[in-house]
Amino acid sequence: MSSIASSDASGTATGTGTAGRDLWTVVLCWITVLLEGYDLVVLGAIIPTLLKTRHLGMTAGDATTVATLSLVGVAIGAVLVGPLADRLGRRLLLIGSVVLFSVFTLLVPLAGSVTTFAALRLVAGLGLGACMPVSLTMMAEHMPADRRARASTLTMTGYHTGAVITSLLALRVTGDWEVLFYVLGAAGLVVAVVQWFRLPESEAFVRAKEAPGTGRVPFAELLKPAYLRAGIGIWVASFMGLLLVYGLNTWLPKLMNDAGYPVPTAVTQLLVLNVGGVAGLVLGGFVADRRGIKLTTLGWFAVSVGMLACLGVKMDSDLLLDTVVFLTGVFVFSAQVLVYAYVTQFYPASVRGTALGSASGIGRIGSIVGPSVTGALVSAGVGHPWGFYFFAAVAVLAFLAVLTLPARPPREPGA
Repeated sequence: MSSIASSDASGTATGTGTAGRDLWTVVLCWITVLLEGYDLVVLGAIIPTLLKTRHLGMTAGDATTVATLSLVGVAIGAVLVGPLADRLGRRLLLIGSVVLFSVFTLLVPLAGSVTTFAALRLVAGLGLGACMPVSLTMMAEHMPADRRARASTLTMTGYHTGAVITSLLALRVTGDWEVLFYVLGAAGLVVAVVQWFRLPESEAFVRAKEAPGTGRVPFAELLKPAYLRAGIGIWVASFMGLLLVYGLNTWLPKLMNDAGYPVPTAVTQLLVLNVGGVAGLVLGGFVADRRGIKLTTLGWFAVSVGMLACLGVKMDSDLLLDTVVFLTGVFVFSAQVLVYAYVTQFYPASVRGTALGSASGIGRIGSIVGPSVTGALVSAGVGHPWGFYFFAAVAVLAFLAVLTLPARPPREPGA
């Protein structure tokens, strides 16, 4: 705490040093989220090639199992990292997580069986799932309280940037899918080295550890009366939000094609959706910091309900379709991230990592359920319009969950 006080009272040199540390935190956390966006899209980009070449004898069922286990690993990693980050520190856990998923990603092309391939993806997912909640926590703790929504949403633009990079690189390497994993693994290890030398520990974590009575932070801390109401609302909203994000990203082209739109138009809508997602992340953060995170999140989910319902109606105008899909991306994707922003504002530093990890981990269950339910609707021949009506109903549930959230954080002892 003395170092913080001296920083506040010091001159330009110290201020410049603090600004430099903050810049490294912003850049390295953003790049880490970019790596996650890259990884979570890479499997979808190579599955057609793996099935076409019968790599390791892989079938469509095997590919589904691999994809599911990858997401399961991410969910477990997200839940487990929170208490560890609140006990051991954000910096150490983030670096360790990046190393874990990078090493096992490099091993994926060397797998000698489908079982090994799936196991490597599962373990890589453990590290990957830990990266996002710790990155969001560090970013939020390096920002003033009135800019935490912006910190979360701007950090998450890295996710979509990574997804775009994967898509473009996959088009270039075509059948040489192994390159995608080697690039990701090598890039991750380079990032981990830079993080070791340049990433500072969160000062909020350091202050929380210095406070009397701090120690191990169990998940049960979130079940105490001061946090329980918020926790339930956050978990439900995060589950529904990620269900929407993954359900749309997985099935939008197919749903559009089932509605009668030609394949090129249907595929283009996925790009339009994600461009809208980036725009929504930037806009949502600025609005939430000015109007309040809870109120903005409510508004974002409310508009999402309308946009998703509209997609259930066949549109004759390409411009109208592009506009509705773009706005769907604007509001759906950033609404989910605003839930994370609420977590960083509501919980104190002593349990913030645990809270964000649990929200991300439970949300990841939604990321598995969303594509599964939508796939069942598609298989039943009712993907359009009922897939979009299902998504609209999910957005309603997310809105109701956010509505239950406390407007203000609980008073800390002694405040």
